[in-house]
Amino acid sequence: MNVEQLSCGIIADFTAQPLADLLRNDGVYPRIEAAPAPPGHVSQALMELRDGGWKHQPDLAVVWTRPEVIPCFRSLLDFEPVKSNLLLEQVDQFAGLLIDASAGVGCLFATTWSVPWYRRGLGLLSMHPEFGWAYNVARMNMRLAERVERTPNVYLLDSARWLSKVGAEANNPKLWYAGKIAFSLEVFREASAEIKAAVCGLAGLSRKLILLDLDDTLWGGIVGEDGWQNLRLGGHDPVGEAFLEFQRALKALTRTGVLIGIVSKNDQATALAAIDNHPEMVLRRDDFAGWRINWHDKAENIVDLVSELNLGLDAVVFIDDSPAERSRVRGALPEVAVPEWPSDKLLYARTLLEMTVFDRPAITEEDQTRTQTYAFDRQRRSSQLSSQSVTEWLAELGLVVEAARLDGSDVVRGAQLLNKTNQMNLRTRRLTQTELLEWSHQPGHAVFVFGVSDRFGDYGLTGLASLKGEGGCAQIADFLLSCRVMGRGVESAMLYFLIEQARSQGFRELMSEYKPTRRNSPCLAFFDSVSGFRREGDNFWWDTQARCVLPEHITLKRREVPLGSPQYDGTRCISAATSLVSE
Repeated sequence: MNVEQLSCGIIADFTAQPLADLLRNDGVYPRIEAAPAPPGHVSQALMELRDGGWKHQPDLAVVWTRPEVIPCFRSLLDFEPVKSNLLLEQVDQFAGLLIDASAGVGCLFATTWSVPWYRRGLGLLSMHPEFGWAYNVARMNMRLAERVERTPNVYLLDSARWLSKVGAEANNPKLWYAGKIAFSLEVFREASAEIKAAVCGLAGLSRKLILLDLDDTLWGGIVGEDGWQNLRLGGHDPVGEAFLEFQRALKALTRTGVLIGIVSKNDQATALAAIDNHPEMVLRRDDFAGWRINWHDKAENIVDLVSELNLGLDAVVFIDDSPAERSRVRGALPEVAVPEWPSDKLLYARTLLEMTVFDRPAITEEDQTRTQTYAFDRQRRSSQLSSQSVTEWLAELGLVVEAARLDGSDVVRGAQLLNKTNQMNLRTRRLTQTELLEWSHQPGHAVFVFGVSDRFGDYGLTGLASLKGEGGCAQIADFLLSCRVMGRGVESAMLYFLIEQARSQGFRELMSEYKPTRRNSPCLAFFDSVSGFRREGDNFWWDTQARCVLPEHITLKRREVPLGSPQYDGTRCISAATSLVSE
Protein backbone atom coordinates (compact mmCIF):
# COMPACT_ATOMS: atom_id res chain seq x y z
CA MET A 1 0.00 0.00 0.00
CA ASN A 2 1.55 3.26 -1.19
CA VAL A 3 0.19 5.89 1.20
CA GLU A 4 1.54 8.68 -1.01
CA GLN A 5 -0.88 7.83 -3.84
CA LEU A 6 -3.99 6.30 -2.32
CA SER A 7 -7.42 6.21 -3.89
CA CYS A 8 -10.55 5.45 -1.90
CA GLY A 9 -14.07 4.49 -2.88
CA ILE A 10 -16.85 5.41 -0.44
CA ILE A 11 -20.06 3.38 -0.33
CA ALA A 12 -22.85 4.79 1.85
CA ASP A 13 -26.62 4.94 2.15
CA PHE A 14 -26.43 8.72 2.51
CA THR A 15 -24.57 11.60 0.87
CA ALA A 16 -20.90 10.99 1.67
CA GLN A 17 -19.32 13.81 -0.33
CA PRO A 18 -18.25 15.68 2.86
CA LEU A 19 -16.12 12.68 3.85
CA ALA A 20 -14.55 12.48 0.40
CA ASP A 21 -13.68 16.19 0.55
CA LEU A 22 -12.07 15.84 3.99
CA LEU A 23 -10.01 12.79 3.03
CA ARG A 24 -8.64 14.82 0.16
CA ASN A 25 -8.26 18.27 1.71
CA ASP A 26 -8.33 18.25 5.54
CA GLY A 27 -4.57 18.82 5.80
CA VAL A 28 -3.97 15.60 7.74
CA TYR A 29 -1.45 13.09 6.38
CA PRO A 30 -1.91 11.15 4.16
CA ARG A 31 -3.91 12.87 1.43
CA ILE A 32 -6.39 10.37 -0.01
CA GLU A 33 -8.14 10.81 -3.34
CA ALA A 34 -11.70 9.75 -2.51
CA ALA A 35 -14.88 9.45 -4.52
CA PRO A 36 -18.31 8.31 -3.30
CA ALA A 37 -20.51 5.89 -5.17
CA PRO A 38 -24.08 7.09 -5.80
CA PRO A 39 -25.83 7.08 -2.39
CA GLY A 40 -28.41 4.44 -1.57
CA HIS A 41 -27.23 1.67 -3.89
CA VAL A 42 -25.07 -0.12 -1.34
CA SER A 43 -25.52 -3.74 -2.47
CA GLN A 44 -25.00 -2.90 -6.13
CA ALA A 45 -21.90 -0.81 -5.40
CA LEU A 46 -20.41 -3.61 -3.29
CA MET A 47 -20.96 -6.19 -6.04
CA GLU A 48 -19.42 -3.88 -8.65
CA LEU A 49 -16.43 -3.34 -6.36
CA ARG A 50 -16.03 -7.11 -6.07
CA ASP A 51 -16.16 -7.57 -9.84
CA GLY A 52 -13.82 -4.69 -10.67
CA GLY A 53 -16.70 -2.79 -12.22
CA TRP A 54 -15.81 0.67 -10.97
CA LYS A 55 -14.50 3.07 -13.61
CA HIS A 56 -11.44 3.69 -11.43
CA GLN A 57 -10.92 0.71 -9.12
CA PRO A 58 -9.78 2.18 -5.76
CA ASP A 59 -6.96 0.99 -3.49
CA LEU A 60 -9.27 0.93 -0.47
CA ALA A 61 -12.95 1.24 0.27
CA VAL A 62 -14.98 2.77 3.09
CA VAL A 63 -18.47 1.34 3.64
CA TRP A 64 -20.55 3.53 5.96
CA THR A 65 -24.20 2.65 6.46
CA ARG A 66 -26.94 3.39 8.93
CA PRO A 67 -28.57 0.41 10.71
CA GLU A 68 -31.63 0.92 8.48
CA VAL A 69 -29.62 -0.82 5.72
CA ILE A 70 -30.81 -4.01 7.47
CA PRO A 71 -34.54 -4.30 6.58
CA CYS A 72 -35.51 -5.89 9.90
CA PHE A 73 -34.09 -2.97 11.81
CA ARG A 74 -36.27 -0.61 9.81
CA SER A 75 -39.23 -2.60 11.12
CA LEU A 76 -37.91 -2.34 14.68
CA LEU A 77 -37.93 1.45 14.39
CA ASP A 78 -41.68 1.16 13.76
CA PHE A 79 -42.02 -1.12 16.82
CA GLU A 80 -43.02 -4.02 14.61
CA PRO A 81 -42.15 -7.45 16.03
CA VAL A 82 -39.08 -8.97 14.35
CA LYS A 83 -37.73 -12.50 14.69
CA SER A 84 -34.23 -12.44 16.09
CA ASN A 85 -32.89 -15.10 13.74
CA LEU A 86 -34.16 -13.18 10.69
CA LEU A 87 -32.43 -9.99 11.84
CA LEU A 88 -29.12 -11.84 12.23
CA GLU A 89 -29.54 -13.60 8.89
CA GLN A 90 -29.80 -10.22 7.20
CA VAL A 91 -26.65 -9.07 9.00
CA ASP A 92 -24.92 -12.21 7.73
CA GLN A 93 -25.99 -11.38 4.17
CA PHE A 94 -24.58 -7.88 4.51
CA ALA A 95 -21.34 -9.25 5.96
CA GLY A 96 -21.11 -11.59 2.98
CA LEU A 97 -21.33 -8.64 0.61
CA LEU A 98 -18.51 -6.89 2.49
CA ILE A 99 -16.30 -9.99 2.41
CA ASP A 100 -16.90 -10.53 -1.30
CA ALA A 101 -16.25 -6.86 -2.10
CA SER A 102 -12.96 -6.93 -0.17
CA ALA A 103 -11.50 -9.10 -2.95
CA GLY A 104 -11.57 -6.05 -5.20
CA VAL A 105 -9.49 -3.71 -2.98
CA GLY A 106 -6.38 -3.76 -0.82
CA CYS A 107 -8.43 -3.16 2.31
CA LEU A 108 -12.01 -2.38 3.21
CA PHE A 109 -13.14 -0.31 6.19
CA ALA A 110 -16.73 -0.78 7.33
CA THR A 111 -18.29 1.28 10.09
CA THR A 112 -20.29 -0.16 12.94
CA TRP A 113 -23.93 0.86 13.20
CA SER A 114 -25.18 3.49 15.64
CA VAL A 115 -28.51 5.09 16.50
CA PRO A 116 -28.90 8.90 16.66
CA TRP A 117 -29.05 10.22 20.21
CA TYR A 118 -32.62 11.47 19.83
CA ARG A 119 -33.91 7.94 19.11
CA ARG A 120 -34.57 6.98 22.73
CA GLY A 121 -36.62 3.89 21.96
CA LEU A 122 -39.09 4.95 24.69
CA GLY A 123 -36.29 4.81 27.22
CA LEU A 124 -37.34 1.76 29.21
CA LEU A 125 -37.61 -0.33 26.03
CA SER A 126 -34.24 0.72 24.60
CA MET A 127 -32.49 -2.46 25.81
CA HIS A 128 -35.50 -4.77 25.42
CA PRO A 129 -34.50 -7.90 23.41
CA GLU A 130 -37.61 -7.81 21.23
CA PHE A 131 -38.25 -4.10 20.69
CA GLY A 132 -35.09 -2.35 21.91
CA TRP A 133 -33.23 -0.33 19.31
CA ALA A 134 -30.00 -0.06 21.32
CA TYR A 135 -30.10 -3.75 22.24
CA ASN A 136 -30.49 -4.91 18.66
CA VAL A 137 -27.90 -2.51 17.23
CA ALA A 138 -25.42 -3.97 19.72
CA ARG A 139 -26.33 -7.50 18.57
CA MET A 140 -26.01 -6.49 14.93
CA ASN A 141 -22.55 -5.04 15.50
CA MET A 142 -21.34 -8.11 17.39
CA ARG A 143 -22.64 -10.39 14.66
CA LEU A 144 -20.98 -8.29 11.97
CA ALA A 145 -17.67 -8.36 13.84
CA GLU A 146 -17.84 -12.15 14.20
CA ARG A 147 -18.58 -12.64 10.51
CA VAL A 148 -15.74 -10.48 9.13
CA GLU A 149 -13.17 -11.43 11.77
CA ARG A 150 -11.36 -13.99 9.63
CA THR A 151 -11.20 -11.84 6.50
CA PRO A 152 -7.73 -10.26 6.83
CA ASN A 153 -8.36 -7.09 4.82
CA VAL A 154 -11.74 -6.12 6.31
CA TYR A 155 -11.62 -3.79 9.33
CA LEU A 156 -14.46 -2.36 11.41
CA LEU A 157 -14.36 1.26 12.58
CA ASP A 158 -16.37 2.36 15.64
CA SER A 159 -18.75 5.08 14.41
CA ALA A 160 -20.39 5.39 17.84
CA ARG A 161 -17.20 6.96 19.20
CA TRP A 162 -17.32 9.71 16.56
CA LEU A 163 -20.94 10.52 17.38
CA SER A 164 -20.27 10.44 21.11
CA LYS A 165 -17.36 12.87 20.80
CA VAL A 166 -19.34 15.36 18.72
CA GLY A 167 -22.40 15.09 20.98
CA ALA A 168 -25.89 16.44 20.30
CA GLU A 169 -24.80 18.11 17.04
CA ALA A 170 -23.71 14.80 15.51
CA ASN A 171 -27.10 14.20 13.88
CA ASN A 172 -29.15 17.06 12.48
CA PRO A 173 -32.50 16.15 10.84
CA LYS A 174 -32.35 19.38 8.83
CA LEU A 175 -29.23 18.11 7.01
CA TRP A 176 -30.98 14.85 6.21
CA TYR A 177 -34.10 16.40 4.77
CA ALA A 178 -32.17 19.05 2.85
CA GLY A 179 -29.51 16.83 1.26
CA LYS A 180 -29.62 13.29 2.70
CA ILE A 181 -26.55 14.12 4.81
CA ALA A 182 -26.73 11.81 7.82
CA PHE A 183 -24.09 13.45 10.01
CA SER A 184 -22.58 16.83 10.83
CA LEU A 185 -19.27 18.01 9.42
CA GLU A 186 -17.57 17.36 12.76
CA VAL A 187 -18.56 13.68 12.61
CA PHE A 188 -17.12 13.44 9.10
CA ARG A 189 -13.96 15.11 10.39
CA GLU A 190 -13.61 12.49 13.14
CA ALA A 191 -14.21 9.72 10.59
CA SER A 192 -11.59 11.12 8.22
CA ALA A 193 -8.99 11.31 11.00
CA GLU A 194 -9.67 7.72 12.07
CA ILE A 195 -9.56 6.37 8.51
CA LYS A 196 -6.20 8.06 7.95
CA ALA A 197 -4.85 6.74 11.25
CA ALA A 198 -5.98 3.25 10.20
CA VAL A 199 -4.23 3.61 6.84
CA CYS A 200 -1.01 4.68 8.57
CA GLY A 201 -1.31 1.75 10.96
CA LEU A 202 -1.69 -0.69 8.08
CA ALA A 203 1.29 0.87 6.31
CA GLY A 204 3.51 0.43 9.39
CA LEU A 205 3.69 4.16 10.10
CA SER A 206 2.44 4.01 13.68
CA ARG A 207 4.76 5.35 16.39
CA LYS A 208 6.75 2.75 18.34
CA LEU A 209 8.34 4.61 21.27
CA ILE A 210 7.08 7.09 23.87
CA LEU A 211 9.82 9.09 25.60
CA LEU A 212 8.70 10.65 28.87
CA ASP A 213 9.85 13.33 31.21
CA LEU A 214 9.51 12.42 34.92
CA ASP A 215 8.77 15.35 37.25
CA ASP A 216 5.18 16.56 36.81
CA THR A 217 4.85 14.25 33.81
CA LEU A 218 5.04 10.70 35.14
CA TRP A 219 4.38 11.76 38.73
CA GLY A 220 3.46 14.93 40.59
CA GLY A 221 6.25 16.90 42.21
CA ILE A 222 10.04 17.25 41.89
CA VAL A 223 11.69 14.05 43.10
CA GLY A 224 15.07 15.72 43.69
CA GLU A 225 13.51 18.27 46.03
CA ASP A 226 10.50 16.51 47.52
CA GLY A 227 11.92 12.97 47.82
CA TRP A 228 10.13 9.98 46.32
CA GLN A 229 8.11 9.48 49.50
CA ASN A 230 6.32 12.80 48.96
CA LEU A 231 5.50 12.54 45.25
CA ARG A 232 1.85 12.93 44.23
CA LEU A 233 1.02 9.48 42.89
CA GLY A 234 -2.05 7.47 43.83
CA GLY A 235 -3.56 7.85 47.25
CA HIS A 236 -6.64 9.91 48.16
CA ASP A 237 -5.64 12.81 45.97
CA PRO A 238 -7.23 13.77 42.60
CA VAL A 239 -3.85 14.69 41.08
CA GLY A 240 -2.16 11.58 42.44
CA GLU A 241 -4.99 9.44 41.11
CA ALA A 242 -4.69 11.10 37.69
CA PHE A 243 -0.97 10.28 37.50
CA LEU A 244 -1.74 6.70 38.50
CA GLU A 245 -4.29 6.43 35.68
CA PHE A 246 -1.79 7.93 33.23
CA GLN A 247 0.76 5.28 34.17
CA ARG A 248 -1.87 2.55 33.74
CA ALA A 249 -2.61 3.85 30.24
CA LEU A 250 1.10 3.79 29.39
CA LYS A 251 1.44 0.28 30.77
CA ALA A 252 -1.51 -0.85 28.65
CA LEU A 253 0.18 0.51 25.51
CA THR A 254 3.30 -1.54 26.24
CA ARG A 255 1.14 -4.66 25.94
CA THR A 256 0.36 -3.67 22.34
CA GLY A 257 4.02 -3.37 21.34
CA VAL A 258 4.61 0.32 22.09
CA LEU A 259 7.85 0.95 23.98
CA ILE A 260 8.32 3.58 26.66
CA GLY A 261 11.51 5.28 27.74
CA ILE A 262 12.67 8.17 29.89
CA VAL A 263 14.39 11.42 28.90
CA SER A 264 14.59 13.56 32.02
CA LYS A 265 16.79 16.22 33.57
CA ASN A 266 17.35 14.64 36.94
CA ASP A 267 19.81 12.78 39.11
CA GLN A 268 19.66 9.21 37.78
CA ALA A 269 20.09 7.45 41.13
CA THR A 270 17.36 9.57 42.74
CA ALA A 271 14.93 9.06 39.84
CA LEU A 272 15.48 5.30 39.61
CA ALA A 273 15.03 5.01 43.39
CA ALA A 274 11.55 6.53 43.00
CA ILE A 275 10.69 4.09 40.20
CA ASP A 276 11.95 1.14 42.23
CA ASN A 277 10.56 2.06 45.65
CA HIS A 278 7.39 4.15 45.40
CA PRO A 279 4.55 1.78 46.36
CA GLU A 280 2.08 3.34 43.91
CA MET A 281 4.32 3.17 40.82
CA VAL A 282 2.61 1.16 38.07
CA LEU A 283 5.68 1.39 35.84
CA ARG A 284 8.83 -0.22 37.13
CA ARG A 285 12.38 -0.28 35.78
CA ASP A 286 11.77 -3.29 33.50
CA ASP A 287 8.85 -1.51 31.82
CA PHE A 288 11.22 1.00 30.22
CA ALA A 289 13.16 0.11 27.07
CA GLY A 290 15.85 2.59 28.09
CA TRP A 291 16.50 5.94 29.66
CA ARG A 292 18.67 9.03 29.64
CA ILE A 293 18.42 10.65 33.06
CA ASN A 294 21.01 13.41 33.31
CA TRP A 295 21.37 17.17 32.94
CA HIS A 296 22.17 17.19 29.22
CA ASP A 297 20.10 18.67 26.40
CA LYS A 298 16.97 16.57 25.89
CA ALA A 299 17.16 16.66 22.09
CA GLU A 300 20.68 15.22 22.25
CA ASN A 301 19.53 12.60 24.76
CA ILE A 302 16.66 11.57 22.49
CA VAL A 303 19.01 11.07 19.53
CA ASP A 304 21.39 9.04 21.70
CA LEU A 305 18.70 6.81 23.22
CA VAL A 306 16.89 6.21 19.93
CA SER A 307 20.19 5.19 18.35
CA GLU A 308 20.82 2.73 21.18
CA LEU A 309 17.40 1.19 20.63
CA ASN A 310 18.01 0.91 16.86
CA LEU A 311 14.93 2.97 16.01
CA GLY A 312 14.34 6.02 13.87
CA LEU A 313 13.32 9.43 15.15
CA ASP A 314 10.08 9.09 13.18
CA ALA A 315 9.12 6.28 15.57
CA VAL A 316 9.15 8.58 18.62
CA VAL A 317 6.53 10.50 20.61
CA PHE A 318 7.97 12.89 23.20
CA ILE A 319 5.82 13.82 26.21
CA ASP A 320 6.92 16.58 28.57
CA ASP A 321 4.97 18.98 30.78
CA SER A 322 7.39 21.82 29.97
CA PRO A 323 6.43 23.99 26.96
CA ALA A 324 10.09 25.09 26.66
CA GLU A 325 11.37 21.51 26.41
CA ARG A 326 8.63 20.61 23.92
CA SER A 327 9.56 23.60 21.79
CA ARG A 328 13.26 22.67 21.90
CA VAL A 329 12.65 19.09 20.76
CA ARG A 330 10.07 20.10 18.17
CA GLY A 331 12.50 22.57 16.61
CA ALA A 332 15.61 20.38 16.77
CA LEU A 333 14.01 17.05 15.82
CA PRO A 334 11.07 17.66 13.46
CA GLU A 335 10.62 13.91 12.86
CA VAL A 336 9.69 13.39 16.51
CA ALA A 337 5.98 13.77 17.32
CA VAL A 338 5.64 16.28 20.16
CA PRO A 339 1.99 16.66 21.17
CA GLU A 340 0.79 19.78 22.95
CA TRP A 341 0.43 18.53 26.51
CA PRO A 342 -2.33 19.84 28.81
CA SER A 343 -1.36 21.95 31.79
CA ASP A 344 -4.19 20.28 33.71
CA LYS A 345 -2.73 17.04 35.05
CA LEU A 346 -6.18 15.51 35.40
CA LEU A 347 -6.32 15.35 31.58
CA TYR A 348 -3.06 13.41 31.01
CA ALA A 349 -4.59 9.95 30.61
CA ARG A 350 -7.38 11.19 28.33
CA THR A 351 -4.91 13.03 26.12
CA LEU A 352 -2.80 9.90 25.71
CA LEU A 353 -5.76 7.62 25.05
CA GLU A 354 -7.22 9.80 22.30
CA MET A 355 -3.97 9.91 20.29
CA THR A 356 -4.16 8.15 16.92
CA VAL A 357 -0.43 7.65 16.24
CA PHE A 358 -0.33 4.20 17.85
CA ASP A 359 -3.09 2.60 15.75
CA ARG A 360 -2.27 -0.84 14.40
CA PRO A 361 -4.29 -3.62 12.74
CA ALA A 362 -3.24 -6.46 15.06
CA ILE A 363 -1.34 -7.33 18.22
CA THR A 364 1.15 -10.18 17.80
CA GLU A 365 2.95 -12.30 20.36
CA GLU A 366 6.11 -10.32 19.59
CA ASP A 367 4.24 -7.08 20.38
CA GLN A 368 3.12 -8.39 23.75
CA THR A 369 6.65 -9.32 24.80
CA ARG A 370 8.56 -6.44 23.16
CA THR A 371 9.24 -4.58 26.40
CA GLN A 372 10.66 -7.75 27.93
CA THR A 373 12.97 -8.26 24.96
CA TYR A 374 14.41 -4.79 25.45
CA ALA A 375 15.00 -5.61 29.12
CA PHE A 376 16.92 -8.66 27.90
CA ASP A 377 18.84 -6.36 25.55
CA ARG A 378 20.14 -4.40 28.52
CA GLN A 379 21.48 -7.67 29.93
CA ARG A 380 23.08 -8.43 26.56
CA ARG A 381 24.77 -5.03 26.46
CA SER A 382 26.03 -5.58 30.00
CA SER A 383 27.48 -8.96 29.01
CA GLN A 384 29.11 -7.36 25.95
CA LEU A 385 30.94 -4.89 28.16
CA SER A 386 32.36 -7.75 30.22
CA SER A 387 33.55 -9.66 27.12
CA GLN A 388 37.04 -9.10 25.76
CA SER A 389 35.89 -8.89 22.12
CA VAL A 390 32.77 -8.81 19.98
CA THR A 391 33.64 -12.27 18.64
CA GLU A 392 33.80 -13.66 22.17
CA TRP A 393 30.51 -11.94 23.08
CA LEU A 394 28.70 -13.35 20.05
CA ALA A 395 29.98 -16.83 20.84
CA GLU A 396 28.69 -16.51 24.40
CA LEU A 397 25.22 -15.40 23.31
CA GLY A 398 24.27 -18.82 21.93
CA LEU A 399 22.26 -17.44 19.02
CA VAL A 400 19.70 -19.75 17.44
CA VAL A 401 17.96 -18.86 14.16
CA GLU A 402 14.87 -20.90 13.25
CA ALA A 403 13.73 -20.75 9.62
CA ALA A 404 10.33 -21.83 8.34
CA ARG A 405 7.95 -21.40 5.45
CA LEU A 406 5.30 -18.77 6.10
CA ASP A 407 2.13 -20.33 7.49
CA GLY A 408 -1.18 -19.07 8.80
CA SER A 409 0.09 -18.35 12.30
CA ASP A 410 2.86 -16.10 10.93
CA VAL A 411 0.88 -14.00 8.46
CA VAL A 412 0.02 -11.13 10.84
CA ARG A 413 3.59 -10.80 12.12
CA GLY A 414 5.02 -11.27 8.62
CA ALA A 415 2.95 -8.39 7.24
CA GLN A 416 3.87 -6.31 10.28
CA LEU A 417 7.58 -6.85 9.59
CA LEU A 418 7.14 -5.94 5.92
CA ASN A 419 5.45 -2.68 6.81
CA LYS A 420 7.57 -1.59 9.77
CA THR A 421 11.15 -2.59 8.93
CA ASN A 422 13.18 0.21 7.36
CA GLN A 423 16.93 -0.23 7.89
CA MET A 424 17.74 -3.86 7.04
CA ASN A 425 15.23 -4.00 4.18
CA LEU A 426 16.36 -4.86 0.65
CA ARG A 427 13.44 -3.40 -1.31
CA THR A 428 11.12 -1.87 1.35
CA ARG A 429 8.12 -3.49 -0.28
CA ARG A 430 4.90 -2.83 1.68
CA LEU A 431 2.14 -5.45 1.61
CA THR A 432 -1.03 -5.98 3.60
CA GLN A 433 -1.79 -9.41 5.05
CA THR A 434 -4.02 -10.17 2.08
CA GLU A 435 -1.42 -9.01 -0.45
CA LEU A 436 1.27 -11.08 1.28
CA LEU A 437 -0.95 -14.15 1.13
CA GLU A 438 -1.78 -13.56 -2.53
CA TRP A 439 1.88 -13.08 -3.41
CA SER A 440 2.89 -16.28 -1.60
CA HIS A 441 0.20 -18.19 -3.53
CA GLN A 442 1.62 -17.31 -6.92
CA PRO A 443 3.55 -20.01 -8.83
CA GLY A 444 7.30 -19.77 -8.33
CA HIS A 445 7.03 -17.81 -5.05
CA ALA A 446 8.09 -18.76 -1.53
CA VAL A 447 8.08 -16.74 1.71
CA PHE A 448 10.21 -17.62 4.75
CA VAL A 449 10.16 -16.30 8.31
CA PHE A 450 12.98 -16.37 10.85
CA GLY A 451 12.77 -16.54 14.64
CA VAL A 452 15.77 -15.68 16.81
CA SER A 453 16.66 -16.57 20.39
CA ASP A 454 19.75 -16.63 22.62
CA ARG A 455 20.64 -17.51 26.19
CA PHE A 456 18.96 -14.37 27.51
CA GLY A 457 15.58 -14.94 25.85
CA ASP A 458 13.49 -15.15 22.71
CA TYR A 459 13.43 -12.22 20.28
CA GLY A 460 10.43 -13.76 18.50
CA LEU A 461 9.89 -13.67 14.74
CA THR A 462 12.29 -10.97 13.57
CA GLY A 463 13.13 -11.70 9.92
CA LEU A 464 11.39 -12.37 6.62
CA ALA A 465 12.72 -13.27 3.18
CA SER A 466 11.09 -14.38 -0.03
CA LEU A 467 12.26 -16.00 -3.24
CA LYS A 468 10.89 -15.80 -6.75
CA GLY A 469 11.96 -18.34 -9.39
CA GLU A 470 12.37 -17.16 -12.97
CA GLY A 471 14.06 -19.42 -15.52
CA GLY A 472 17.40 -20.58 -14.18
CA CYS A 473 17.66 -17.76 -11.63
CA ALA A 474 16.12 -17.28 -8.22
CA GLN A 475 15.54 -13.71 -7.09
CA ILE A 476 15.38 -12.47 -3.50
CA ALA A 477 12.11 -10.52 -3.58
CA ASP A 478 12.25 -9.50 0.10
CA PHE A 479 15.04 -9.55 2.66
CA LEU A 480 14.39 -7.78 5.95
CA LEU A 481 15.38 -8.07 9.57
CA SER A 482 14.29 -6.24 12.70
CA CYS A 483 16.78 -3.68 13.91
CA ARG A 484 16.82 -5.42 17.30
CA VAL A 485 19.04 -8.23 15.98
CA MET A 486 21.01 -6.45 13.29
CA GLY A 487 24.78 -6.88 13.32
CA ARG A 488 24.83 -10.21 15.15
CA GLY A 489 25.18 -12.48 12.15
CA VAL A 490 21.45 -13.24 11.79
CA GLU A 491 21.35 -11.59 8.36
CA SER A 492 24.24 -13.84 7.27
CA ALA A 493 22.35 -16.92 8.49
CA MET A 494 19.27 -15.81 6.54
CA LEU A 495 21.34 -15.38 3.37
CA TYR A 496 22.97 -18.77 3.89
CA PHE A 497 19.51 -20.32 4.16
CA LEU A 498 18.29 -18.62 0.96
CA ILE A 499 21.35 -19.78 -1.00
CA GLU A 500 20.73 -23.32 0.25
CA GLN A 501 17.11 -23.13 -0.87
CA ALA A 502 18.02 -21.86 -4.34
CA ARG A 503 20.71 -24.51 -4.77
CA SER A 504 18.49 -27.36 -3.61
CA GLN A 505 15.86 -26.38 -6.18
CA GLY A 506 18.31 -26.43 -9.08
CA PHE A 507 18.91 -22.71 -9.57
CA ARG A 508 22.38 -21.81 -10.78
CA GLU A 509 22.21 -18.19 -9.70
CA LEU A 510 20.65 -16.15 -6.92
CA MET A 511 20.00 -12.47 -7.59
CA SER A 512 18.99 -9.62 -5.32
CA GLU A 513 17.86 -6.14 -6.33
CA TYR A 514 18.54 -3.34 -3.87
CA LYS A 515 16.09 -0.44 -3.98
CA PRO A 516 17.50 2.52 -2.03
CA THR A 517 15.39 4.50 0.40
CA ARG A 518 16.24 7.21 2.90
CA ARG A 519 16.85 4.64 5.64
CA ASN A 520 17.90 1.26 4.21
CA SER A 521 21.60 1.93 3.59
CA PRO A 522 22.52 -0.67 6.31
CA CYS A 523 21.09 -3.35 4.00
CA LEU A 524 23.28 -2.20 1.12
CA ALA A 525 26.31 -2.18 3.43
CA PHE A 526 25.55 -5.76 4.45
CA PHE A 527 25.27 -7.09 0.88
CA ASP A 528 28.42 -5.19 -0.08
CA SER A 529 30.27 -6.89 2.78
CA VAL A 530 29.38 -10.45 1.74
CA SER A 531 32.34 -12.08 0.02
CA GLY A 532 31.24 -13.94 -3.11
CA PHE A 533 28.53 -11.55 -4.29
CA ARG A 534 29.07 -9.94 -7.70
CA ARG A 535 27.66 -6.43 -7.77
CA GLU A 536 26.30 -4.74 -10.89
CA GLY A 537 24.85 -1.35 -10.02
CA ASP A 538 22.17 -2.03 -7.41
CA ASN A 539 21.96 -5.74 -8.26
CA PHE A 540 23.89 -8.54 -6.58
CA TRP A 541 24.55 -11.99 -8.08
CA TRP A 542 25.61 -15.23 -6.37
CA ASP A 543 26.74 -18.48 -7.99
CA THR A 544 24.83 -21.06 -5.93
CA GLN A 545 27.58 -23.63 -6.51
CA ALA A 546 30.03 -21.42 -4.64
CA ARG A 547 30.62 -22.19 -0.98
CA CYS A 548 28.61 -20.16 1.53
CA VAL A 549 29.51 -20.39 5.21
CA LEU A 550 27.10 -20.20 8.15
CA PRO A 551 28.50 -18.00 10.97
CA GLU A 552 30.13 -20.26 13.58
CA HIS A 553 28.34 -18.63 16.49
CA ILE A 554 24.84 -19.33 15.06
CA THR A 555 22.82 -22.53 15.19
CA LEU A 556 20.38 -22.75 12.26
CA LYS A 557 17.22 -24.79 12.74
CA ARG A 558 14.34 -25.49 10.38
CA ARG A 559 10.75 -25.62 11.55
CA GLU A 560 8.53 -28.11 9.79
CA VAL A 561 5.64 -26.58 7.86
CA PRO A 562 2.12 -27.78 8.81
CA LEU A 563 -0.36 -28.93 6.22
CA GLY A 564 -2.19 -26.12 4.48
CA SER A 565 0.92 -23.95 4.08
CA PRO A 566 2.87 -23.26 0.87
CA GLN A 567 5.13 -26.16 -0.08
CA TYR A 568 7.76 -26.99 -2.67
CA ASP A 569 6.35 -29.31 -5.32
CA GLY A 570 9.70 -30.40 -6.77
CA THR A 571 8.70 -29.59 -10.36
CA ARG A 572 8.19 -25.84 -10.53
CA CYS A 573 11.24 -25.16 -8.30
CA ILE A 574 9.68 -22.58 -5.97
CA SER A 575 5.92 -22.95 -6.00
CA ALA A 576 2.86 -22.18 -3.91
CA ALA A 577 0.19 -24.35 -2.40
CA THR A 578 -3.41 -23.98 -3.45
CA SER A 579 -4.53 -22.83 -0.02
CA LEU A 580 -3.15 -21.16 3.05
CA VAL A 581 -4.78 -20.98 6.44
CA SER A 582 -5.15 -17.33 7.48
CA GLU A 583 -5.46 -15.98 10.99
